Amino acid sequence: MKILLINGANLNMLGLREPEKYGNTTLSDIENAVIQKGREFGVDVDAWQSNHEGEIVDKIQSAKGIYDGILINAGGYTHTSVVIRDAIASVNIPTVEIHMTNIHAREEFRHTSLISGVCVAQVVGFKELSYTLALEGLVNYLK
Repeated sequence: MKILLINGANLNMLGLREPEKYGNTTLSDIENAVIQKGREFGVDVDAWQSNHEGEIVDKIQSAKGIYDGILINAGGYTHTSVVIRDAIASVNIPTVEIHMTNIHAREEFRHTSLISGVCVAQVVGFKELSYTLALEGLVNYLK
């Protein structure tokens, strides 16, 4: 089984960006934890990040026929990107949306996720643990 982990805009700044909300863990640390947890589940995880919406769309589209599932933290694009939503819908790969904070308890503009409707689940609010929880849920869903 093969899973693609996609991280969107500004997530490359984890560990530096608003540590009171996101903690001190870096994106590299999170990716390594997900890859390691994947090994424990017998799953290969490829991690990838971009700040550019079109590159994220291209990565999702290129996943068809290669990956069994997608984990995505689209960052701020969660609330604005119809094209990322459409890309997820078009590849028909089970996808789990991830957020380190509880987006439903933050600023009102963050309460709406444009991508959640085309995802099999959403994991929010557990900081870096959201990622490994999402992986475990996706692996169980795919089995």
